[in-house]
Amino acid sequence: MTVLEQLKKKSYCVNEYGKLKKVVLCEPKHMTIRDVINDTQKHFQHEGIHIQVAMKQHKEFVKKLEEHGVEVILLPPAKKFPEQVFTRDIGFTLGHTIFVADMANKVRQGEEEILKDWLKGEEVSYFNIVSDYIEGGDVIIDGDTIYIGISDRTKKFSIEHLKSLLPQFNIITIPFKNNYLHLDCVFNIISPTEALIYPEGMDKKDYKMFQSRFDLIEVNHEEQFRLGTNVFSIGDKKVFSLPTNRHVNEELRKRGYEVIEVAFDEIIKSGGSYRCCTMPLIRER
Repeated sequence: MTVLEQLKKKSYCVNEYGKLKKVVLCEPKHMTIRDVINDTQKHFQHEGIHIQVAMKQHKEFVKKLEEHGVEVILLPPAKKFPEQVFTRDIGFTLGHTIFVADMANKVRQGEEEILKDWLKGEEVSYFNIVSDYIEGGDVIIDGDTIYIGISDRTKKFSIEHLKSLLPQFNIITIPFKNNYLHLDCVFNIISPTEALIYPEGMDKKDYKMFQSRFDLIEVNHEEQFRLGTNVFSIGDKKVFSLPTNRHVNEELRKRGYEVIEVAFDEIIKSGGSYRCCTMPLIRER
């Protein structure tokens, strides 16, 4: 076995839609809206999170992933981290490298240490971007092109640092309206030629740029609130999407996708859906 083949068995990802082999999740065991950190949480702060329902929905999601041949890694949930279910944000896999940056929001700082402990235990190498803020929800990979959202969680100076580390990639920064938290709340790629988008969440010039590159499925305001762009592809044109986002699901099916519907409405009260809850480690090209 070559060195590259050995690396590929530990981590590999070059897009958002290759066949998923291994992914990191964390149960929402301690999920709560402790400090309101996004508009969705603000909407549900008085209703709160029903932990038993959230746990049941998450377990069903894990079950469906495993039924489709995906190996699921569950990080140990810590009581002091109410947002730990959103594993996407603590790191991202690019090529054979897992990048781990610092979390920008105080309520989430320290989650990255749990991921790093797991990686060390499994002898999986990673690159620690110390004192930089880049959250995985803002990073969307499309081969040699990486789209990175500028947000309250991902800083422009951190993106510039990443550009200097990765000169072989075309890194395109996408500013968007801050109330949408991460780039994947307004944009998501599902194939080499197709993407989901919420046009009102970004500048017209960036929308037109995406329009020139992809067949866009536009998400309306109502379905954006239910995180319609935050679907999760596992490859072979199979996509997890909320049952309530009927327009999105109809458009996906028109294009030949198998839409896997799993209830996730309790978890999205905290501002994230399927993509937010998954950090891919290995995807086939």
